Amino acid sequence: MRAAVVMDTNVAIVANGRTPQAGDRCMEACITTLIEMRDHQRVLLDEQGLILDEYRRHLSPSGQPGPGDAFFKWLWDNQGNLDQCRQVSITPVKGGSRSFEEFPDDPDLAKFDREDRKFVAVAIASEEHPPILNASDTDWWDYRAVLGRHGVEIRFLCPELMKATT
Repeated sequence: MRAAVVMDTNVAIVANGRTPQAGDRCMEACITTLIEMRDHQRVLLDEQGLILDEYRRHLSPSGQPGPGDAFFKWLWDNQGNLDQCRQVSITPVKGGSRSFEEFPDDPDLAKFDREDRKFVAVAIASEEHPPILNASDTDWWDYRAVLGRHGVEIRFLCPELMKATT
């Protein structure tokens, strides 16, 4: 069985060359990662379609013009292929600070980006302990230790972009 991964949208956006602070090395790392995901890993999404909706807001379903768009088209076409993709059930919470039942109830995560909580919820709910792939979002760096306490691994594709927050 393929290893599972969760991908923050910024990986595909960087691969498309649409992140000014990301240099060529970072863009190349993201492109290589997208190819690795397509060929050797299984992408985890949520059953509600929240992650795909976010991807669609930032990427072209036609697969053009960039490698991130091509990956999104491939993912869209393969979302029902259990070898390539798995949809995980997560439970939205109305009000409160968690957003999803699966998101850790930890005061140290109270200011964690609400839009990124779906990725954490999917990683935890999957029970596969997949890494969450991140390219350019420093929020993941800022909360890596707290998320790690809850068994969530963040894989930084462009660690040079995180240095500004250390």
